[in-house]
Amino acid sequence: MTVEKSPVRAIVWMLAAVAVFSLMDTAMKLLAAHYPTLQVTTLRGAASLPFVLAWVLATAGARSIIPRRWSLHLLRGVLGMVMIGCFVYALRTLPLSTAYTLYFVSPLLVAALSVPLLGEHVGPRRWAAIGVGLLGVLIVLRPGGEGIISLPGLMVIAAASAYAVGAITVSLLTRTDTPQSMVVWFLVLMAAGAGVMAWPNWQPIDWAAHGWLIAGLGLSGAIGQVALTRAFQLGQASVIAPLEYTGLLWVIGWDLLLWNVLPDRWTWLGGAVIVASGLYLLHRERVQRARQKAPLDHP
Repeated sequence: MTVEKSPVRAIVWMLAAVAVFSLMDTAMKLLAAHYPTLQVTTLRGAASLPFVLAWVLATAGARSIIPRRWSLHLLRGVLGMVMIGCFVYALRTLPLSTAYTLYFVSPLLVAALSVPLLGEHVGPRRWAAIGVGLLGVLIVLRPGGEGIISLPGLMVIAAASAYAVGAITVSLLTRTDTPQSMVVWFLVLMAAGAGVMAWPNWQPIDWAAHGWLIAGLGLSGAIGQVALTRAFQLGQASVIAPLEYTGLLWVIGWDLLLWNVLPDRWTWLGGAVIVASGLYLLHRERVQRARQKAPLDHP
């Protein structure tokens, strides 16, 4: 299946995905204070399924979820369990802003992996911008800073690595499978796998206290997953992946509102560097596209 690329639409979808996923991550952090990690991972997948299935029936019908490349779907399911499970574990102790800053290694990994695995081109200036983004992450961490050598910090790095590989599988799956099948089977396999492992330590859910959180987790997870899938379907991974950096702005707000925590000056400085590098990557993409169109515009 071939889908026409649309960089502008891909950027819009990615920005929406990041914003909505910040709500999902906030709900997971709140739930992680009351339930085991694997149980929250199961809820992440299972709670989103009703919303996703409604989207599938409204847009493409039930036949659209028939998978074509089972091996890649299974890989995505496993990667989803690793990604969400590790991230939820880290959120038990790390502020959202710290966890997100560590997680920002994932766009760098996606951009790097897109070259050998997808055959995309990343020029030297974009590589330099990616390096500057990594420098921003190091500014936030700084020698002696929290997160990088702690177990929660390492779990975030593991989650970011799983995300990066999963993002590449999305780009590969778009060549044969529908967005509907990718989202549905990602959630089904993640929820089923995590549910089996969570069952021995499953805790009864306090629906009166946490039902609204689980519903919000499901809705935001469904919307975010659909938006993320569409973004990678419509755009180059090396271009849209750095938009993950905008998530830092969202989670700083949630940290302040819900936990009365604000980043220190080093986190502000590093965050500014990270966002600036992402914006420069987008600028370089516009420059490259303008150069490619110039011969046609001026025969």
